[in-house]
Amino acid sequence: MDSYVKLNHICKNFNHVKALNDASIEAFKGEVLAIVGDNGAGKSTLIKILSGVLRPDSGEIRIGEKSYSSLSVSEALNAGVSTVYQDLALANTLNVTTNIFIGQEITKHGILQKDEMDRQARKLLDDLDVDIPDTAEIAGNLSGGQRQGIAVARLVNRGGNILIFDEPTAAMGVVEASRTLKLIRSLADKGMVVIIICHNLTQVFDTADRVAVMRHGKVLVEKPASESSMHEVVALLTSADKILGDE
Repeated sequence: MDSYVKLNHICKNFNHVKALNDASIEAFKGEVLAIVGDNGAGKSTLIKILSGVLRPDSGEIRIGEKSYSSLSVSEALNAGVSTVYQDLALANTLNVTTNIFIGQEITKHGILQKDEMDRQARKLLDDLDVDIPDTAEIAGNLSGGQRQGIAVARLVNRGGNILIFDEPTAAMGVVEASRTLKLIRSLADKGMVVIIICHNLTQVFDTADRVAVMRHGKVLVEKPASESSMHEVVALLTSADKILGDE
């Protein structure tokens, strides 16, 4: 299977700090890739380069058949790359439909087409299996999992098919975290590229198809989750020189 997203030999320095040191990952359609590592491992820097927030010092970004030395935010969005951050960036005082269509409102002859927006919002949520009964509900009144669903629906509505989640279950209870992980899994099952940054290894191995372990700006291992274990990941994170699984 050919990788749909590939970051090759990415390097990024901040003054004298090597944030990324020859880091490479691959992500495939229809799979969840989990990137794990301690704080400072380079996970967020790598994701910001893919989403166009940061420019690498060297390396290659491949999305589909196209190759880039760097991406701007608009180029990343046009390529289908979207990131769901921990704060979700929702307007808490506005309703579900309005949040989904912010910046992409449907109008006809200058008149807002509220009914059509509600209809499309309903379809988006249903297609994504997001349990929100009323699109007129104010976003701030909803649960963490439902709010996560709104953020995803907005990105999918904008054409996102490479979805990055930065600590998607942070500060969520067990039930909400389970619903959010189910949503993430369903996105991959629909053929999207899904990348998650997550510290919870139980959630990683319950959700991800493949796992990339980062330490000190390097990707130590990237392999199918079925061929790894929490024990191996912990060993990698606590030992800079020992990479388990090598013969």
